[in-house]
Amino acid sequence: MKTVFFTGHRKIENDKETIQKLMATLRKLMSEGASDFYAGGALGWDMLCEEAVIVFRENLAPHIKLHLILPCPPEEQIAHWSAFDKEVYRKIFEAADSVEVLSERYTNDCMKNRNARLAELGDVCVCYYDENRRRSGTAQTVRMAEKLGKGILNMK
Repeated sequence: MKTVFFTGHRKIENDKETIQKLMATLRKLMSEGASDFYAGGALGWDMLCEEAVIVFRENLAPHIKLHLILPCPPEEQIAHWSAFDKEVYRKIFEAADSVEVLSERYTNDCMKNRNARLAELGDVCVCYYDENRRRSGTAQTVRMAEKLGKGILNMK
């Protein structure tokens, strides 16, 4: 049984091709037995992947689970987000099968701890990673996954 985790940049090419590639990858992973999907609740790629898992669960694969691994309490994580993004987040949060909050408050290292926890929990990393952005949280998470010998599937 494979577990999958997501990491990616906040700004993504949210186009038809990227979405089709993500959906095909998730479909293939589910056909190989993946049923638990872990995400960090961030803007951009995380939210796109979380929504995709919810769509699959509601329409094709009711057995799959979405697990949120949050760096800090939701109200702190989304404090500066737009009203639209907060509403999308709320819907994802309510649809999640489980939520793990890693820190009681926002700290300098809570994002890094979230990234490490995601890499620890998943067997396969489905990412949206621009290799030119080596100093990003996404790059950090991909390096953690590589160090742990996890599979990396880059949708970029």
